[in-house]
Amino acid sequence: MEETIRRHVYVSGGVQGVFFRDFTRRKALALGLAGWARNLADGRVEIVLEGAPGAVETMLDLLREGPPQARVKDLSSNAEPAEGHSGFQVR
Repeated sequence: MEETIRRHVYVSGGVQGVFFRDFTRRKALALGLAGWARNLADGRVEIVLEGAPGAVETMLDLLREGPPQARVKDLSSNAEPAEGHSGFQVR
């Protein structure tokens, strides 16, 4: 079984009110990833991803683009120990 990695991601730009969290949930589930996404008061979206390294990297690429209405300005990603999330929640 492939190792599970975790990335804590912050996305900034025009990323709230453009279905970014739902886009993230749908893509994460399609890639077999677990975690969550939520809006922050400063306008960023915070995301936690857990899963296979290749799927996480693919997801990070998707997040750099975002849904059609989004305008991603910056994405930062930090590695953290996996916590064993299951499913993907929009918070």
